[in-house]
Amino acid sequence: MSATSGIPRRRRALLAVLSTLGLAAVLATAATQSADASAPAPPSGWTQLFLDDFNGSAGTGANTSNWQYDTGTSYPGGAANWGTGEIETMTNSTNNVSLDGNGNLRITPLRDSAGNWTSGRIETNRTDFQPPAGGKLRVEARIQMPNVTGDAGAGYWPAFWMLGAPYRGNYQNWPSVGELDIMENVQGINKVWATMHCGTDPGGPCNETTGLGNSTACPNTTCQSSFHTYTMEWDRSVTPEAIRFYVDGVNYQTVTANQMDATTWANATNHGFFVILNVAMGGAFPAAFGGGPTAATESGHPMLVDYVQVLSSSGSTTTPPPSGNHDAYSAVQAESYDSQSGTATESTSDTGGGQDLGSLANGDWALYKGVDFGSTAATQFYARVASGAASGVSGLVEVRLDSRTATPIGSFALANTGGWQSWKTVPANITSVTGTHDVYLTFTSGQPADFVNVNWFDFGH
Repeated sequence: MSATSGIPRRRRALLAVLSTLGLAAVLATAATQSADASAPAPPSGWTQLFLDDFNGSAGTGANTSNWQYDTGTSYPGGAANWGTGEIETMTNSTNNVSLDGNGNLRITPLRDSAGNWTSGRIETNRTDFQPPAGGKLRVEARIQMPNVTGDAGAGYWPAFWMLGAPYRGNYQNWPSVGELDIMENVQGINKVWATMHCGTDPGGPCNETTGLGNSTACPNTTCQSSFHTYTMEWDRSVTPEAIRFYVDGVNYQTVTANQMDATTWANATNHGFFVILNVAMGGAFPAAFGGGPTAATESGHPMLVDYVQVLSSSGSTTTPPPSGNHDAYSAVQAESYDSQSGTATESTSDTGGGQDLGSLANGDWALYKGVDFGSTAATQFYARVASGAASGVSGLVEVRLDSRTATPIGSFALANTGGWQSWKTVPANITSVTGTHDVYLTFTSGQPADFVNVNWFDFGH
């Protein structure tokens, strides 16, 4: 199927449907309760970053303190038909987006007498949703998909999803900035799809334009007949870092950092995200399941959203802790050294927060014990670095194995990046490495002045 590069396409082709998870152990949830169920209180250890429970008078629009409307058939200057081939025009009319007076938001596709479709698409004003260093982010919504099936549902494409913050205002950098599809559905099929998009299009480590996805039937009741809770949990407390997708508490799709090279993962995740709710009509994903809308498609079936909630759980700023056994292919926080000379830790303003390793100059070093490269050779090194060094001051960031006087297996040179908190990810080729080694970062310069800060580093194949 033809595709336009540089734009989000939440789904373009038929995914191989994997085995449905066993549902015998599915917990009963609020999914089958009344339409208006308040968002659950944050569990112990979690902080609520965002909540809209869509309480308000029937017929009023979305709260513009929380949401902005996407209107028309594209972003300004972006690809036509939202880059997906969908055919509706998005509006800010309460005919398409409104509260129902019972604690729900309705996004309703409508067909006029001339056969033209309108619908609604809103996205959070905030673009800073991401887990803290060593912590977790949970984004969830309780939703009833449009209650329409069979021929009457042809072309319906409801979704609850997220895009990387760098996309806003650019509209040309998809899929590298990352997309997390928490809930998608087409044609009124009793399935929910969850997908991560990243890398390059077509192909790449996320198999674009399909993405890394999976689907499952909704537990207990169909996706269309009842409310279900759709959740994404992004976990930076584990190695490798993981993004998990759930329906009613059942984990049916997980993507981990070691499924792709470190640069692709970093580009897709080292920034905030914003949340989107919409119902599209037509496009490539429905086309993969028979197409539509058709003359038989029924107008006016809304997606109902009871609430959208974003939670954060704080973690250690040292991830993983300084006890060895690092995964070479997940970010090793620079401040998690086992020993060092000449360095200092400080708070960082880089994405994810936490601390960085600073005051690095000629002769300084840091040791990270037990870095596991596995049996497939690593050939790349990546470091997240910043420099406010004066003009003419530069130096090398070097990687050595098992001894700080060993010959470097790779290095890169760095000068001023625009400031001591002006961060960039720099790659370097390294001599092939397998097995488990103690890794030394060493810093060499022809001047005595500090020349670099390091936030994290990792390796790739």
